[in-house]
Amino acid sequence: MAKALLQLIKLEFPDAVLETHSQHGDDTVVVEPGAWKAVARFCKEQLAMEMLADLTCVDFLHREPRFDVVAHLHSLSKGQRLRLKARVGDPEGEHAEIESVSELWGSANWAEREAWDMFGVVFTGHPDLRRILTYPEFVGHALRKDYPADRIQPLVPYREVDNIEKLPPFDQHEGMSFGRQTHLASRGDD
Repeated sequence: MAKALLQLIKLEFPDAVLETHSQHGDDTVVVEPGAWKAVARFCKEQLAMEMLADLTCVDFLHREPRFDVVAHLHSLSKGQRLRLKARVGDPEGEHAEIESVSELWGSANWAEREAWDMFGVVFTGHPDLRRILTYPEFVGHALRKDYPADRIQPLVPYREVDNIEKLPPFDQHEGMSFGRQTHLASRGDD
């Protein structure tokens, strides 16, 4: 049934669709990066792909374009799935840029941040594109295939932060395994 979706996308975007394929029940459409957001909008609004289940990147080190940006879409109302891909970036990993789909699906916000943090793909128009899994001083993008496994990151000075109060139900011992045991024991909990 989802193969019909591929045909609808081909009819609507004949110049933007680079290829389609179906394998093991997974239907995939690969589009030009410039048409990424328009095709995504069409999938959401016309094909009832209400859910963005995942958005990530795949690094093909010796290929140009180097990265596949991959979105896994799901229609909850029709029970259909579709994989949307676009290829971006030169062999050095530069100029890897594509439009953000975070205004279409809220779940794209963190997924795009993760893809930028780990692979360096820039999502233009993203409302808050900053690191999400690594710290701000981290150098490079850790899931690129050319990222050295033995690379040592710069040391970050300890950050003194004053006046941080945790809101209920958390207390001053939350997140501190060594303090939690004594805290619970002092309350008489078993």
